Amino acid sequence: MIRSATLLLAFATVVVPMPTGAQLAGNVPFAVGERLEYEVRFGPIRVGSGSMEVMGIETVRGRDAWLTEFRVRGGNFLYRVNDVLRSWIDRRTFSSLRFQQDLDQGGRDRERTFEIYPERQSFTEMQNGGETGEEQPSVANPLDDGSFLYFIRTVPLEVGETYSYNRYFRPDRNPVTVRVLRKERVRVPAGHFDAIVIQPIIKSRGIFSEGGQAEIWLSDDDRRIMLQLKSKLSFGSLNLYLRSYRETSDPPAQLP
Repeated sequence: MIRSATLLLAFATVVVPMPTGAQLAGNVPFAVGERLEYEVRFGPIRVGSGSMEVMGIETVRGRDAWLTEFRVRGGNFLYRVNDVLRSWIDRRTFSSLRFQQDLDQGGRDRERTFEIYPERQSFTEMQNGGETGEEQPSVANPLDDGSFLYFIRTVPLEVGETYSYNRYFRPDRNPVTVRVLRKERVRVPAGHFDAIVIQPIIKSRGIFSEGGQAEIWLSDDDRRIMLQLKSKLSFGSLNLYLRSYRETSDPPAQLP
């Protein structure tokens, strides 16, 4: 649960080239106010809750950006976690502009803020409110952990294909690979859904490592919402199940 919270929304052999954020056209399948709530379980035992939400639109260095938030909280009397990941995504280019981790795990609190500069392919890191470090090399059209899951909702996914992206903002963790495994009908607390099942793999330890065998169920419709996630870890299986989904009353957001 700990590593999963820090890596949950990070995705990393494309057989076909995929569009960059600047090439995306038409509607994106989310808007301000969208909120998804999840049950978090280790195997059959419920241990907490999670949520994903498009919080609003903020200005970052003169650019309009979606602010998204992913939160996981829960545990037991031995260990508890309250993790929050926030991403600021440029609405024009669908590139990450800022990424924030607030991780409270077992009583140890760690905060990190990454300022990401797509125009010069670099980023800086600040930990626990300290000084901002020197700029480090990044990539073109960078994405962070949170923005990758929103990005994957905007691209075609064909069963049997494997897609590779060199867009994770830390270059040494590229490429991020997404395998499209199958389609199936799935039941979660929010109801029954037709789903498309993908397997994301990133060069890191945790649920999205090759050994983690993580699978994510996305709704097989225009929304592509995350219905459930299952992963095998050394200490058991981590599962998230969609409990509720709130759509905004506003019209769908569009890329300018």
